[in-house]
Amino acid sequence: MPGIISVKPVVLPAPDRGDDLQVRVSAPVTGSDLPIVVLAHGFGGSMTYYDPLVDFWAANGFVVVQPTFLDSRTLGLTPADPRYPDISRFRVQDVQRVLDELENLLAAVPGLAGRASLDRIAVAGHSWGAQTVGMLLGARVLDADGQPGPDLSDSRVKAGVLFAATGFGGNELTPFARDNFGSFMSPDFERLTTPFLVVAGDADQSMLSTRGPDWFTDVFHHGPGARALLTLSGGEHSLGGIHGYNATDTTDESPERVALIRRVAWAFLRDALGVDGLAWKQAQAEDLGPTGRLDVK
Repeated sequence: MPGIISVKPVVLPAPDRGDDLQVRVSAPVTGSDLPIVVLAHGFGGSMTYYDPLVDFWAANGFVVVQPTFLDSRTLGLTPADPRYPDISRFRVQDVQRVLDELENLLAAVPGLAGRASLDRIAVAGHSWGAQTVGMLLGARVLDADGQPGPDLSDSRVKAGVLFAATGFGGNELTPFARDNFGSFMSPDFERLTTPFLVVAGDADQSMLSTRGPDWFTDVFHHGPGARALLTLSGGEHSLGGIHGYNATDTTDESPERVALIRRVAWAFLRDALGVDGLAWKQAQAEDLGPTGRLDVK
């Protein structure tokens, strides 16, 4: 695999946010017409997370852009901060800001300007990050009366990958989740029409849901843009450890799961973005054995 270059932090001014937006940009050192994926971390993460995905994707022809959201432990916001109740909204705005500033972000990486394709943009996210980027794909949030909120889909985004995306809200949530997160954990998938891949673990039992691991597949079954579901056997919320090498908080560490996830997601994005469909065809034909199962609509 070719070498990669990674620059952090690239800082985007954000006076309306209270903290400027810090971003990491990673890319292969060679190649042109490179597709772009904006990768959104889960709750508490940062731009330094998900190296097992980033290293592979960047080494295999993608520019990977990682914003650091306000809930990151690196920023230390507490519930007493006046921005805290609106963190979910700030997250979506952060991804939109990244899309608006892509040319400046790319220019911050030596030798990258002019080598990326601004017509081939995807988004990917894990856990809360999956909900965040799902909004750019067309998902909405139901209000207290069950009415869908604003459509924040972005025509610049051509495809997505949702890792451990939370399912329906309402009675599907535990009382704790309803009381603390009900304002944004009630998704509506009816207009989620942009093509996307879902990745879920069949042992991912959330304390936020009254249901079992199938809760994380709701978006596949109800989102019109869903193209495939990769289910990881024995996979819990870390999906084998996609958020870091040898991360101490990984409950289901499995290099085999991580290798499968990053390869299948890479193949899907190459196909969905019109780069090359061969790897995706091969992934669909492959016997994944005990590691997982790929269901394609």
